[in-house]
Amino acid sequence: MSRFNDYLELVRAPAVLTVLGDTLAGGSAAGHPLGGRRMTLPLASACLYAGGMALNDYADRATDARERPERPIPSGRITAPNALAAAAALTVAGLGLSAAGGGRRAIAVGLPLAGAIWTYDLLAKNHAVSGALTMGACRALDVLMGAGTGHLRPALWAAGIMGGHTVAVTVLSRGEVDGTTTATASGVAAGTGLLAGAVVAGAAGPRAQVLAMLAATAAYAARCAPAQVQAARYPVAENALEATKAGIRAMVPLQAALALRHGSGAAAGVLAAVDLLGRFLRSRNRNPRLSES
Repeated sequence: MSRFNDYLELVRAPAVLTVLGDTLAGGSAAGHPLGGRRMTLPLASACLYAGGMALNDYADRATDARERPERPIPSGRITAPNALAAAAALTVAGLGLSAAGGGRRAIAVGLPLAGAIWTYDLLAKNHAVSGALTMGACRALDVLMGAGTGHLRPALWAAGIMGGHTVAVTVLSRGEVDGTTTATASGVAAGTGLLAGAVVAGAAGPRAQVLAMLAATAAYAARCAPAQVQAARYPVAENALEATKAGIRAMVPLQAALALRHGSGAAAGVLAAVDLLGRFLRSRNRNPRLSES
């Protein structure tokens, strides 16, 4: 059980919940019904995300030895070769689940998504601009995997919004150790407002659907904006870390809002359950090392 918990820490297990809704949002935008083998796609996203987290720690093992010696690799609880093997195995599993859930139309997006994840962890992450943009591209491609080739155009708006939010979170996360700046955190907070506006702009449909979308969008902004404003007022490392965690958790209501924009109350209901599960697990988590960042 101890070794299992070490691997959960390696892949940032609580944060995996925040990626499940990407393909639901993309599928909703493309008009795909919820159910059947397509329900495998969120699991594909989870495996690819977890593989990326394992690869992240493999690539960061020297830095973590100085800055985060409690992480699984520098603490000696997981060896670097085993972390790399876990990253590879999870990536292959994610691609297999992508093919199973969406056929060649999904795997055609899943392959470049896997490539983008490995590119970020091994090449781009140490560069502020290209790293953030690559991470945003990963999240956008995950949304598009839910739509599949042939249905990409209607999902581009949702992919762009999720990608934009991810870019902002990634930029802010660079201040987790040494602190951020007021300008950076203020820009991220302003970006949250712009993205919330983009979600609801031009939305139409039944009154109940529009009201639910507005509520989910408000929940998204309320989940992350206060921590971002706090980081802007006091740009110390602790506040940057808390704002990063808040930004990660805010992805679930954002996905739900995008699903509702495209009329999928069923997908939004699933995401509401995922959000409740995440809250429950965080309340029960007694291991401070099992965090989302």
